[in-house]
Amino acid sequence: MPKSRRYLLICLSALFVVGIAWFFMRSTAPVVPEAIKRGYSEALTQARNGQPGAARVLYQQLARPDISPKRRVWLHAELPNYPSSVALKLADADLQHEAPEVRIAAIKSISGLVSSAQRSLLLGPLLDDSDQSVRLAAVNALLGLSPDELGLYFGPLEQAIDAWQQVLKNAPQSADNHYQLARLHLHNAELKEAQQELEQTLQLAPDNLPALVMQIEVLDRQGQSEAAQELLARQLKAQPDSAYLQHALGLWLLHHGQSEFALLGLSKAVELEPDNKDYRYDLATTLHGEQELEAAQKQLQEIVQRHPNDRKARVLLINYWKESGQLQNVQILLAQLEQLNPDDPALQQGL
Repeated sequence: MPKSRRYLLICLSALFVVGIAWFFMRSTAPVVPEAIKRGYSEALTQARNGQPGAARVLYQQLARPDISPKRRVWLHAELPNYPSSVALKLADADLQHEAPEVRIAAIKSISGLVSSAQRSLLLGPLLDDSDQSVRLAAVNALLGLSPDELGLYFGPLEQAIDAWQQVLKNAPQSADNHYQLARLHLHNAELKEAQQELEQTLQLAPDNLPALVMQIEVLDRQGQSEAAQELLARQLKAQPDSAYLQHALGLWLLHHGQSEFALLGLSKAVELEPDNKDYRYDLATTLHGEQELEAAQKQLQEIVQRHPNDRKARVLLINYWKESGQLQNVQILLAQLEQLNPDDPALQQGL
């Protein structure tokens, strides 16, 4: 057989094999029904508004192999309000997604879905991710966990923190970089270093309220409670209408055993930002601690009314109503929770 003809046959055979492989790959790829393909916007709206069936359609969209990274990120933002074994499986799968932004979104999902100890087991491997932004997201998710909760990942986290500190120190000066360094020093209980970084942060960005509140915490932890109180009072005098600072005042007083006065700051924060569910949640739990159960229930009801997808407030309200013997209200909320997510662990545990 002539050499040219033999070469042609080899090429045709190779093309045939590739064609067969492509055909089988196509035929075995999961087919997404058109109804689910068209249902993305509706699913996201249902999840954000806490509408019946929200969990099911949210899971359907996240299970799609053809969905864009940007859309997956938006879905993950809603996932922690709809926990279940299916939700955890979907989030865990996306820790391996090719797009770094999806892996970061999955890290945030898992942080909201599982306990601290479980978090370290699932997210610890991401400390060695090939993408720096993903590694840093994993560090952020694990900061604050105890050595026991970190388990095998205590050492790797310390190494990742050291590496991140080096990156930040070599980077151009910015308020954000100094603030991140302060967070890492605080995690390592390096209080003087944290204080120095916070001072640098506030020099570059005097209106950085998170840095200011962290500075108050650092002063407190150094035994300088009076200095912390004076700093907070000075800032509140300058910005009396700052909900962030009023909330910080409430938490500071709560931490120092002055829960009755803490209620004033927490209430003022809610008054200034009535739609902030975190402020209202802290007010509710503080009211409950002061045995003001009815007032606490009202705050949680307000959260559920304004944010129907807020599972944390809904579950706590069920517990508070149970506590006060309002079983009819308990049944109503349980029925609503089941409509949202029949696989919610709270229902499985017989809340």
